[in-house]
Parts: sequence; structure tokens; C-alpha cells
Amino acid sequence: MTTPEAARRRGAWRAALACMVTLAVAMGLGRFAFTPMLPIMLHEGKLDLQGGGLLASLNYLGYFLGAVSCAAIRVKAPTMVRGGLIATAALLLGMGLLSGFTAWGMLRAAAGVMSAWVFVFASGWGLRRLAETHSPALGGVIYTGPGIGIAVTGLLGGAVGRWGSSAGWIGFGIVALVLIAVIWRVFDDGAAPAGTVAPAAAAVPGAAASGSARHDAIWLVVLYGLAGFGYIITATFLPVIARQALPGSPWPDFFWPLFGAAIIPGALIGARAPGHWDNRLLLAAAYALQALGVVLSVVWPTITGFAIGSLLLGMPFTAITLFAVREARRLRGNAAAGLIGYATASYGVGQILGPLFAAPLAQRTGSFGIALLVAAAALALGSALFAVVWARSRRPAAA
Repeated sequence: MTTPEAARRRGAWRAALACMVTLAVAMGLGRFAFTPMLPIMLHEGKLDLQGGGLLASLNYLGYFLGAVSCAAIRVKAPTMVRGGLIATAALLLGMGLLSGFTAWGMLRAAAGVMSAWVFVFASGWGLRRLAETHSPALGGVIYTGPGIGIAVTGLLGGAVGRWGSSAGWIGFGIVALVLIAVIWRVFDDGAAPAGTVAPAAAAVPGAAASGSARHDAIWLVVLYGLAGFGYIITATFLPVIARQALPGSPWPDFFWPLFGAAIIPGALIGARAPGHWDNRLLLAAAYALQALGVVLSVVWPTITGFAIGSLLLGMPFTAITLFAVREARRLRGNAAAGLIGYATASYGVGQILGPLFAAPLAQRTGSFGIALLVAAAALALGSALFAVVWARSRRPAAA
């Protein structure tokens, strides 16, 4: 006979794993499948590097628009999640069934919107369920989903891509449909409407609206944008960069799934970071790790260098988001949703600008080296400034 405690734990794991798979589909396939498919499309002559960068930025623009529109949506979370997942699968299939830059641009932009909607509403639904079942520690399981999805797309991309990019996109769409069918019934009842997208914030008491807090909030928004710019160039072009550095090697196809695999322990560790640790120092450390990972692909363009760089870039990927949300909650308490929205918008702008900056520069120079060094410098600057903001907060107030 099942005990109430066992039923509670089973329900918590069911919700966490369903959200994990949801984010794997929406983020790993819907958003980031383009990364392993890009070199195949370049090889086929369907795109040039600048066109690939523009398609990537259109996807990130869609994500930005989707994220900022969430607050205005008054649809229940299960409906948004299910609809977004089905649309994601359809858009993946469309990339293989349709041709032409205009069609692909519309599909990638729409995929960005869907991934943002699914991410926000699935996160809100999942975290609420975990709170109801007294299992908040399983939140880290939810955010391993993007890493799992990225790893899957990376491993499958090289395999299905042997039959061409069209077959690859259709294959990803079929994989998405299978995964959606597995978790479909989990999102069935009792979910809150759109307004509950940040339940974690509601558990924090109000924070003082001091001048120092306002100052720190501005820094959080600005510096979070540097994170979006700093990682996205590598995250968009990693297989292309690796193939340029290691021509003829089979290893470039494995660095992207390695990046995804590194996200998994990073999400689990980041979710368990003690609450008394300063978020600004955690962000400074995470930015520094990503900066080092980006630099390694330039100064050590070998199999070992790319492997270590992929690990260093991937591990803090989700943790940065978790620490930024924690910092917003520290500064604004129950009113943190607005600050999280501004920070997310800043991050989105950084993601949009990255490929637009890197692709034309790489096409002119024949190398991503300069663009990657600029990206690493942005991350290093963000790390240093977070440390400075923290240090200033430790100084005693003037009498």
C-alpha cells in the first residue's frame, strides 16, 4: 500500500522529470538544435556564415520577445506548455520540409518565442508543484533539461546530418514528438495561470528599497547582458569554430554535446549553493569560468583545449541564471519579478548582438578569434565588476 509520503515524493519526481524533458525539447531541440545543424547547412551551401548568424539572432530575438510577453499572457500554464511543445515540434519539422532563408528566418524566430514561453511557464508550473510537495531541492533536476537536450542534439546532429540537413531537422522534430507524447499527461490539472511564473520569488520576504539596492539592481541588469553576449558566440558557432581549428578531425562534433553534458552537474550544484553565499561573488566566479572557457578555444585550439573550454563554458550556464534570480530576490523580495524581467531582457539583447557581431567579422577575417576574445573580455569585465560591486557593499557607510 502506497504511503502519503511515497505518493508525495513520486508526484514531486514526476513533475520535476516532466519539466526536465519539457525544457530539453523547448531549449535543447527547439532553440539550440541549430548549432549542430549549422555546419551541415554551410557545407551544403544552403547558408553562408553571415546568413547563419542572422538566423541565430532571429531565434534569440524571438526568445527575447517571448520572454517579455509572458507577463501579459493570461493562459493556464499547462495550455501554454502543451501548445508551445507542439509548436516547437512543428517548427523543427518545418525547417526540414521548407526551404529558403525567409521561411527559415520566420521558423527560427517563432521557435525562439515558443522556447521562451515553454521555459517560463514550465518553470513556474514545476516549481509550484515542487513547493506543494515540499521538494524544492528537485528544482535543480528541472534545469538539467537544457543540458540534456543540447547533449542529445549534439550527438544526434552528426548522425542524422549524414543524410543531409533536411533529414536532420525532420529527425529532431520526430524526437520532439516522441518526448512530448511521454510527458503529455503530466500537465493536466491544478496548475496556476501565467501570473505564477516566478513562485520562488514569492517565498522571499520584501527587501528594502534602499539606494544601495537600486544601484545593485542596475548593475545586475547591465552585467547580466554581458553574460548573454559572452557565451552566445561560442554556443552558436562551436562546431564551426572547432572544424576550422581541427580540419578533418572527428572530434568537433563532440564538443557541443560535451557543453550540454556539463550543464547538468552545473545546474544541480548551482541549485544547492548555500543561501548565505553572496550571489555577486558566485556570478563573478561563474563569469570567470566561462571567460576562461571561451579563451581556451582561441589560445589552445586543440582537442584538449576545446574539451576543457566546452566544460568550463557549460557548467556555469544554468547556474548563472539561478544566481541572477537569487540576487533579484535579495534586492526586491516579493517584487522581484520585474527586475528578473529587465535582467532577462538585457540577457536577450546580448544574445541577439553576439551572432550579428561575430558572423560578419569571421566571414571577413576567416576566423572567429577576434570575436571570441571580445566575448571573453565581456565576461571577464562582468566578473570584475560584480566583484567590485560586492566589495563596495562591504565598505562601512559614511557617517
